[in-house]
Amino acid sequence: MSKQQNAPNSRNGSFVFAKRNYQLFLLSIAVVALGFILMMGTSDIYSFTKITLAPLTVVAGFALGVVAILVKPKKSKDH
Repeated sequence: MSKQQNAPNSRNGSFVFAKRNYQLFLLSIAVVALGFILMMGTSDIYSFTKITLAPLTVVAGFALGVVAILVKPKKSKDH
């Protein structure tokens, strides 16, 4: 007779990240997009917006994306 074993790699239909992680990741995509929109800005190539503000916004968006990946989900009371 063969024994049934629970495979450790079996899927149970859940997502990899929690809802909060996905929300932060979507926010980071929006911040990066805002940074690129700011880079398009005015016709003045050497404006403060294009030289300083837009690159900082893009870097902040990427940093928020890293934070969205690294944040641990809160434990629910059901488990």
